[in-house]
Amino acid sequence: MQLIVDKVNKSFGANHVLKDISFSVKSGIAYGLIGRNGSGKTTTIRVIMNLFPADSGVVTLDGVPTSKVSAKFGYLPEERGLYPKRVIADQMAYIGELRGMKPADARKRGEALLEKLEAGEYYRKKLDTLSKGNQQKIQLAIALLNEPEIIILDEPFSGLDPVNAKLLKSLVSELVREGRTVIFSSHQMGNVEEFCDEICMIDKGQIVLEGNLKAIKKTYPRNRVMIVPDGDDIADLRRKLDGIPEAKQLIDASEVTPRGCAVTLKSEREKGRLLALITQSGIEVDSFTIIEPSLEEIFVERAGSADETV
Repeated sequence: MQLIVDKVNKSFGANHVLKDISFSVKSGIAYGLIGRNGSGKTTTIRVIMNLFPADSGVVTLDGVPTSKVSAKFGYLPEERGLYPKRVIADQMAYIGELRGMKPADARKRGEALLEKLEAGEYYRKKLDTLSKGNQQKIQLAIALLNEPEIIILDEPFSGLDPVNAKLLKSLVSELVREGRTVIFSSHQMGNVEEFCDEICMIDKGQIVLEGNLKAIKKTYPRNRVMIVPDGDDIADLRRKLDGIPEAKQLIDASEVTPRGCAVTLKSEREKGRLLALITQSGIEVDSFTIIEPSLEEIFVERAGSADETV
């Protein structure tokens, strides 16, 4: 299954929100839709789901406009939309029925999903009695209630502590392995980097970067390496490197970091030579790895701070 967004434009009055947005998402991967708050991510999602009509352009699923196919969507919105005073089991039955499920099947499926998310004890409670993180898990379970083929998660880690975030990642990874299409929208770069295979970066309604994340990182200079000593004395490692004249000739700059000694080489071709000199000198290291730019660094370069609101 392949979802294609092709040259989509959308305006609200004089505000041109989406400008020729084009990307494709294959099933069986986690796809990151990233951008600052107000960049156009949520509008893109709503166009994909036919909640907003595009002014021009088209969204297709396996070549057929999504308005003409019966694919099941699962949507976790950034703004939560459940009933705070209603029992969760009853809400699942009601929402499942709206999606074409039998109420009993929706209850059974919902309870099983909550058990997976370690929230089964809340099945018969009212939503407003739960913490924000547990409400988020309820919302996720309801998004997956009808076993959707296309799953769109808008800021899914909002309100989750590290333990519950790990549960969410485990569940969504399982969905990806099952071959479902998962679109993950966020301005939290760390979660996207850990979770997504491919990304689409939107800024002010335009795509500024799109493609496989690993391939994107490989387009950046690979002349920085992190050297971690076999021991705790990182400063001593730097002194030893400074004591090797041949190594100093290869190095443009170095700095001690909490992880180890970060070295910038004059050329990326010098990595092997530096490692050989370190080995010959008898310096014991635990690891010698290329420092790739983080997704946040790439984002700041292309679109400015991820936390800046537009």
